[in-house]
Amino acid sequence: MNMLNRRNFVLGLLSSSFIFNQSKLTSGHDNSSNLHNIEHYKSSEDVLIIVDMQNDFCPGGTLPVKNGDKVVEVINRIQKKFQYIILTQDWHPEDHSSFVTTNPQKEVFSTKKMPYGNQVIWPPHCIIGTEGAEFHKNLITNKASFIIRKGFRKHIDSYSGFFENDRVTSTGLDGILDSLNIKRVFVAGLALDFCVQYTAIDSANLGYSTYVIQDATLPVNIGNSVQETMNNFKKNNVGFGKLEEFI
Repeated sequence: MNMLNRRNFVLGLLSSSFIFNQSKLTSGHDNSSNLHNIEHYKSSEDVLIIVDMQNDFCPGGTLPVKNGDKVVEVINRIQKKFQYIILTQDWHPEDHSSFVTTNPQKEVFSTKKMPYGNQVIWPPHCIIGTEGAEFHKNLITNKASFIIRKGFRKHIDSYSGFFENDRVTSTGLDGILDSLNIKRVFVAGLALDFCVQYTAIDSANLGYSTYVIQDATLPVNIGNSVQETMNNFKKNNVGFGKLEEFI
């Protein structure tokens, strides 16, 4: 790692929150027909980033993605194909500046101006220490080497797993990938048109070959957010399709 990357890595770790799991990664046999041709695939240059598979983004949560829990089974199967897995986790204080409860003059899904640009107003979600912030009960988490927590700063929201929404504050994820010599990033989770999109585009712009796994993500779908996401993937050379199309 060169001096600049090492410095960015250290600064990222100091300015963000992440959890390291030293448990040994395991692989398993998969009988799914969709993954038959890649049953034995695993590369030390690839990483799977599972974005925000938390209760509040699934049915019954405060900001649910329709059928969001349905992608958990796909994500669990896909995990067997990766040596490196990283989870991101929305992690907000209860008085976060993006919440409608701290903006009583605003409606949910409206916007307000922040120093870093327009901010969507959200229902309170993924509040630190609550059940809504926990990962979905069926998601396999013990194969992950890192958990990146984001959005814990009161005055900055965070969609991307790499940067907070001010586009300056790093989560440390880039430094982690650099230290692992990662070349290709595969992204799954929720929601396609927000946190998955931002994570994938940042990954591509940081120089990683980046792919979003189509059947392992679903959108919030606000206005034309899905079409904008597809357009942004094309502009930033982010692949979008099933895993077997890319490996």
